[in-house]
Amino acid sequence: MFLSKYFLPIVKNTPKDAQIVSHRLMMRSGMIKQDAAGIYSWLPLGLKVLKKISSIIVEEQNNSGAHEMLMPTIQSADLWRESGRYDDYGLEMLRIKDRHERDILFGPTNEEMITDIFRTNIKSYRSLPLNLYQIQWKFRDEIRPRFGVMRGREFLMKDGYSFDIDKDTSYEAYNKMFISYLKIFNKLGLTAMPMEADTGPIGGDRSHEFIILAETGESKVFYDRKWKNLNIDIEKISYDENLQKIVDRYTSLYAATDEKHDPSKINKNDLLETRGIEVGHIFHFGTKYSESMGAKVVLPDGSLKPVFMGSYGIGVSRLVGAIIESSHDEAGIKWPIQVAPFDVAIVNLSVGNDSCDTIAHSIYNSLKSFGKDILYDDTKESAGSKLASMDLIGIPYQVIVGPRLAKDNKFEIKSRLTDETNIISFQQLYEFIK
Repeated sequence: MFLSKYFLPIVKNTPKDAQIVSHRLMMRSGMIKQDAAGIYSWLPLGLKVLKKISSIIVEEQNNSGAHEMLMPTIQSADLWRESGRYDDYGLEMLRIKDRHERDILFGPTNEEMITDIFRTNIKSYRSLPLNLYQIQWKFRDEIRPRFGVMRGREFLMKDGYSFDIDKDTSYEAYNKMFISYLKIFNKLGLTAMPMEADTGPIGGDRSHEFIILAETGESKVFYDRKWKNLNIDIEKISYDENLQKIVDRYTSLYAATDEKHDPSKINKNDLLETRGIEVGHIFHFGTKYSESMGAKVVLPDGSLKPVFMGSYGIGVSRLVGAIIESSHDEAGIKWPIQVAPFDVAIVNLSVGNDSCDTIAHSIYNSLKSFGKDILYDDTKESAGSKLASMDLIGIPYQVIVGPRLAKDNKFEIKSRLTDETNIISFQQLYEFIK
């Protein structure tokens, strides 16, 4: 992609209403545009990151045996009245009437709708276990939306729901999602710490938040210093293993949010305190919704039994901000390569110079032939402005082509993650690609 033809509205001045690092950098780098309080348009650069995160989530959820689907954003109020949550949920729910004066709402979550889908289509215990998930936009009318995409009103969320015949098998489903989430965050280049959490309006008897440690995080977290030595190769864990033992290893060490912190449960010499960002939340709520909404299956003896359920959420759009909060410097974003909007940026410092143009185009074509996603800065901005923009948007590798090196068929490569630079020749490009 040539930058001169790409829609990338970089803002040089820091927006006044941007309170935290991720909000400032997303606005400045042209990833998002604020349209109303807590509501954003995702511009091309931001959307590329959002899609990369989504694809990693889909891949790992499918690996776990879950099935992707898509539910509407608008839901009938009648379903929520069945579960008893329509009046209980509070002012965060955006309630609407259609032209026929029927009560509808913009979904803040989907427990009622997925339960209705299940009860309509599943009648026998033979169809269990079942796990369905989607990645869909949600709306919660926050009283004070802030921190950009970290606490917006409209947000992209992965929400999944498990259905099982009894409590034991539903706990197995819960553990599978526990491990799947750790795998997802690991693939995103993040270390997420599971912490016991309140169930809130979702309800249930078991719940964990997944927290990324970051000094700029929204809430205090407390954890055992031995967490730093917890050595589990999460990628090698199979979903066919006894996952309870692995979950127990993670949950045996103390970790709690400010709301759940109990100093009596840990030796003060082992306690560490920092801040964190919630990026995922899982719940086991048994038969709360299946009983009130009649989601039952027929057992071998012909009797009916309400299914046991769990729900599992990941804030997809929130993850974009969370990654930036945990990986940036004063110059801008430092994207992990797994989710970066482009693999490599080529910066031609002297567009119009024959040597620079020739080598820059050759590098571009070579990288493209290896399937790399390239952003080529072919604009006539000053060298300082070009380099500052590339540091701001945070592409993992910068190939910098200037007239001094180009005459010798050489160029500079900079790693944005480490800010280390190396000078190499065009003949060494293949080694760089590897």
